[in-house]
Amino acid sequence: MPKVLIKAKDLCKSYANDGLQNHVLNHIDLEIIEEDFTVIMGSSGSGKSTLLYCLSGMDTITSGEIHFKEKLISKMKTNELAKLRRESIGFIFQQMHLVSNLSLFENVAVSGYLLKKPNVVNKRAMELLESVGLSDAYNRLPSQVSGGQQQRAAIARALINEPSLVFADEPTGALNSKFGQNVLDLLTEVNRKGQSILMVTHDVKAAIRGNRIIYIQDGRIDGELNMDPYKEDDRKSRETQIISWLSSKGW
Repeated sequence: MPKVLIKAKDLCKSYANDGLQNHVLNHIDLEIIEEDFTVIMGSSGSGKSTLLYCLSGMDTITSGEIHFKEKLISKMKTNELAKLRRESIGFIFQQMHLVSNLSLFENVAVSGYLLKKPNVVNKRAMELLESVGLSDAYNRLPSQVSGGQQQRAAIARALINEPSLVFADEPTGALNSKFGQNVLDLLTEVNRKGQSILMVTHDVKAAIRGNRIIYIQDGRIDGELNMDPYKEDDRKSRETQIISWLSSKGW
């Protein structure tokens, strides 16, 4: 029986704006299943990224509950959340947030040292950098490489501790088509090995990697599409299916 990794119950998120409440997420009930590749889609301003940040504990919620492996993370203290994210969660941000005075290798490896032996971390860091096409730039500072290279380093960093769940917010948004495909291949590979992926994207070519697509509209879940796990030879048919489904949602 599939295991529930994250469960959100009656999740609401509001912001105060000139004395008025702006309701970004409205009474969302959602389960993220272990080992799924889940994709969140929706128009700009629909609440996709806010939902991602709330589910990961990176943003606070206004009301409701969020459980991670049956732990109530919406009530956790800052140090408890930090420990949970360090051990179980990887996050790929739209903004890279690399440490400017550390090399790409050091940015990738540093969080790994908190959990594993240095020689193990160093080996995995180089393997990850190679997998995203950065083996020749490992000793450069973020300021010495392009934005796309910084994004690929940030993706390697998110995977260093082999998290059980990877949150990805538009992970290919700053990449060209070649390296975007490399990143999607990497996420697909780690998902096949048992790691769960929860990705926000506007890109149908990225969304085809998911086996479950959730559509958000006006802060509410407005349906989902379930498919078989991704296979390369199904690429075109999956793309057609998703486009048709999105069109029915007013995409």
